[in-house]
Amino acid sequence: MGVRGPFLGGTKMFSQTVEYALRTVVWLASQGDEPRTTQQIAKATKIPAGYLAKVLQGLGRARLVDAQRGIGGGFTLAVSADELTPLDVINAVDPIKRIKRCPLGLKSHSTGLCPLHHRLDEAMALIEKGLGETKISDLLRTPSGGYPFCEDRAPARSPRRGKKDK
Repeated sequence: MGVRGPFLGGTKMFSQTVEYALRTVVWLASQGDEPRTTQQIAKATKIPAGYLAKVLQGLGRARLVDAQRGIGGGFTLAVSADELTPLDVINAVDPIKRIKRCPLGLKSHSTGLCPLHHRLDEAMALIEKGLGETKISDLLRTPSGGYPFCEDRAPARSPRRGKKDK
């Protein structure tokens, strides 16, 4: 059976792209300042290399990762793991969609959301808040001793501080 993403009641809460972007960022944060190749990242995070290249492009466009070409090159975080949040990563590749108007297009709901959709939007706001208050470095310091998103052993290095800290 393959690696599964974050699920809620059997339904995916986040897209595969979000899952892969989060795995990538968390793993890069665990690698210190060492650039990592697409192949290294793909192997460690169990992401298909072709899909990973697209994820890295999105993270690069959002200036969350840097790419270094040539021998010894690869990808590193461009933002400190102590500053970067899962919400930043999600917003870079597939932002959470809030409910701003009636998804059914009902005229009677044109001035506001019905109680159901209002409550669903409030729940999404809470998810956004929680993800925005969590730092990537927090995910590397879990009390359970597990290593997030990957089966590989915990990182030997301290979390990457990012270029903005230098």
